[in-house]
Amino acid sequence: MKNRLKLLYGNAVVRYVFFGGCTTMVNLISFYILRKLQVELHTANMISIILAILFAYVVNSRFVFQDRCETLKDHFRPFCKFISARLVTMVIEIGSVWLLVDIMGLYDMVGKFFTQFIVMVLNYILSKFFVFTTGKKA
Repeated sequence: MKNRLKLLYGNAVVRYVFFGGCTTMVNLISFYILRKLQVELHTANMISIILAILFAYVVNSRFVFQDRCETLKDHFRPFCKFISARLVTMVIEIGSVWLLVDIMGLYDMVGKFFTQFIVMVLNYILSKFFVFTTGKKA
């Protein structure tokens, strides 16, 4: 059992799915809370995405791709690349929520939930091949 867990944790895809799920929960829960507080749809969407992006950088850098940046300066380049990549998927997410909720009339949480699958796959690809390519690996 211990070897099986070690093997699973050793797989970056498995770690990404787990921490991607955590990031998705940060996104969805913060969106839900903001909407319950009567924050406008697009503002709540933007804030929840920003919170999720910040959370995702920390867990992806540390636990998923295991970049071992020792100084703040070491984090600067991957952080800028991460933010750039996430801005691309943020535009996709904002456009998708707008399309699904405002245009197609889906309930806001349903529209938000559907977009998460596409965004998660795109974020993994961008993180693996564009963002976390520097730094000291474990």
